[in-house]
Amino acid sequence: MDSALVLELPARPGHPRNSEGAFLTLQDGRILFAYSHYLGDSWQDHALAVIAVRESADGGRTWSAEDRILVANEGGCNVMSVSLLRLADGRIALFYLRKNSARDCRPCLRTSAHEGATWSEAACCAPSVGYFVVNNDRIQRLSSGRLIIPAAWHRPKNPADPDDFAIEAHAEGRFFLSDDDGVTWRESQQRLRVSAAVESGLQEPGLIERRDGSLYGWARTSVGQQWEFESRDGGETWSEPRPSRFTSPCSPLSVKNLGSRTEPLWLAVWNDPSALGAAVHQEKTYAESSSWGRTPLVAAFSHDEGASWSQPLVIEDDPARGFCYTAIHRTGDAVLLAYCCGGRGTAVLQDLCIRRLKLHD
Repeated sequence: MDSALVLELPARPGHPRNSEGAFLTLQDGRILFAYSHYLGDSWQDHALAVIAVRESADGGRTWSAEDRILVANEGGCNVMSVSLLRLADGRIALFYLRKNSARDCRPCLRTSAHEGATWSEAACCAPSVGYFVVNNDRIQRLSSGRLIIPAAWHRPKNPADPDDFAIEAHAEGRFFLSDDDGVTWRESQQRLRVSAAVESGLQEPGLIERRDGSLYGWARTSVGQQWEFESRDGGETWSEPRPSRFTSPCSPLSVKNLGSRTEPLWLAVWNDPSALGAAVHQEKTYAESSSWGRTPLVAAFSHDEGASWSQPLVIEDDPARGFCYTAIHRTGDAVLLAYCCGGRGTAVLQDLCIRRLKLHD
């Protein structure tokens, strides 16, 4: 597979982190890439950040040289973790997290009827207050028209201290649904939980729709595998979570359909040390590693909606760097992957890049 780095966004003084992006193709063929752009001195998850955007007019081969601010900081801490998609009436939906504290981090929605030139006011998508982690490039619009936000709910470690941003690691899966293109939202009928023996709980969930309308979902865990679950009623209820075939440290998995509803081509991107013959350990094993254990970055394809997968293709394998939070976007005969790529002098989440891979028959 032909592969080339087409954009690098490293941390620099005054801009300590670039991370967690999403793509969307405009009606005129331009591609938008929106991402979390940090300002000031700190790259930590609760530090100051805005949503910035770059554009490509040639299928992702080259990108605009300067950032344009899409969403200024409107949170007590920041705004981050973008998803972009089309609504039924053609408007663009821009989802992101508005983070105020360790008690209040919720997904918000803005829409544009003018291809991103102007945007609506922000509306909150979570019916209740809480700390909800929603990864970038995660939110889905199902064939039924339903919008679904997969979220992980974390308790604050110290609810009495408003300046303590620490949260409990053990997460519970929750799903927010809208059947009117984001006008109103509600929580699904079922929440997903696992025992305390899984220290992480179900973190950073994602989902993808099959041809029959069922949903395949997954979440990262601290026990060396992604765990999986399914829904046959549009995300209202879910099967019991169980270990999946995706071996990984406690880092995110991304899956997208690069094909069509009738001829699916699923692409999965994740960290799998076993692809290089290495063992997979819990993330705490990598506490002293500049990669955080999030290497190598691998990809696999499925033509049967996840029933079987190709052998993993290694995309990145630098042992001193970590690769994670991948956004996936099909453009013609290529796929764009945007992911964090820090290490070797910066933390894993500080640096961001876009890679363009040519797809072969």
